[in-house]
Amino acid sequence: MSYHFAELLNFGLKALSMSRGRLAHELGVDKSLVGRWASGAVMPSAHNLERLTHLLAEKQPGLTLLDWDRDLPDFASQFGVEIARSPAESSSRSLSSQLLDVVRSAVDSQLDAYEGFWRTTHASVFEPGRFCQQHGIIRRDAGGGLQFELGADSIRYGGAMFPVEGQLFAIASDSVRHVPSFLILNVVPMPRIVLLDGLLIAASNSLRIPTAYSILFQRIGDLSGDVAADDAHVTELMERPEFLDDDSVLPEVVRNHLLRDFGPVAASNGGDMMLSATLTPRLSQILSLMTRPK
Repeated sequence: MSYHFAELLNFGLKALSMSRGRLAHELGVDKSLVGRWASGAVMPSAHNLERLTHLLAEKQPGLTLLDWDRDLPDFASQFGVEIARSPAESSSRSLSSQLLDVVRSAVDSQLDAYEGFWRTTHASVFEPGRFCQQHGIIRRDAGGGLQFELGADSIRYGGAMFPVEGQLFAIASDSVRHVPSFLILNVVPMPRIVLLDGLLIAASNSLRIPTAYSILFQRIGDLSGDVAADDAHVTELMERPEFLDDDSVLPEVVRNHLLRDFGPVAASNGGDMMLSATLTPRLSQILSLMTRPK
């Protein structure tokens, strides 16, 4: 979603003959923040997106928050510019519209249950035997859905999330290679959502070989309600190192869950033929460890 937004923002600025610096000045934000929006590294917070939309609407009457969900040709039409749509684009748009209709009709209504600060844990693709963690935030976006951002050291991931009937579907891209990745997560049933468990599918190495691996999301805090304070806190969280220096800090049940065996040999011993994310008793153990008073 961040890169789609960036495409629309850059077009809108050009159509209005407006520089990023001028936009930053009129909004009263740092120019580097506008640069991150325009590069697709991050989405504006709901508060900043509302302010940005009002500002551009003063120069282009009729612009609303809903217009950020349009595709580029439709968005351009708001500025009186016609962009030809190729047959491939028309077909893709039709498919996307149908998919979004299905998702919107099935999306869980309690989106605030997912909002908060989260930490992910998964095995490293690049350094076998080591584990990675990213920290970040899940919160509502201006369109009424969920957006998320995760990061560690100098890399950031962000995208859109769709909770559907006890699962969370997400698409993301990173700030370095801009390659999409996909998540399907089980929402572990509890009075309060504190754990998400599932699979991440990505082209994770330099050869872009598709890879699937297990990932856990753990809630580590709630939003304060102060957007600026939440932005500052998540920025601090995402500066933490990605690799765990000592993997022993992870309980054995967590390590076994993230590095479980599968395939013909595992299946012959009663295990899984393929990597899957079933709601096993192991998750209850993980939950009890994570929610245990410290």
